[in-house]
Amino acid sequence: MVKKIIANNPTARHNYSIDSTIEAGIVLTGTEIKSIRNRKVNLKDSYANIKNGEVYIYGMHISPYEHGNIFNKDPLRTRKLLLNKREINKLTGLIKQKGYTLVPICLYFNGNFLKIELGIGKGKKLYDKRQDIAKKDAEMRMRKHLGGKT
Repeated sequence: MVKKIIANNPTARHNYSIDSTIEAGIVLTGTEIKSIRNRKVNLKDSYANIKNGEVYIYGMHISPYEHGNIFNKDPLRTRKLLLNKREINKLTGLIKQKGYTLVPICLYFNGNFLKIELGIGKGKKLYDKRQDIAKKDAEMRMRKHLGGKT
């Protein structure tokens, strides 16, 4: 199956060091899916959490569908993620460790199914972010310098 990426979370890898990722389904209404197919979704300030043995995503903004009238839902409502019990138990064990959190990385279609990729990671300190920026800058300069000679 080909992944058709709909939205990325640009701040996820910048603010967190991602240790592992997991794929989950998401419970949506019809007008939300139509809005997502039009790429009217934003993951920037979203996060996931486990509550009562179920995983939910908070802060994911899906713009109301322009032809949806009364069927449109709240753009920032809490949405349930679809994972099996074994995966939820694994995530619960990881999150209870100090500093780990669930961060949405990207939203994509896998065939006809909408999936969300969740990253399990720790928050970065300011000096870690600076080191990453410096490393990316050095790599870009090296590529530019090597590309100019050939």
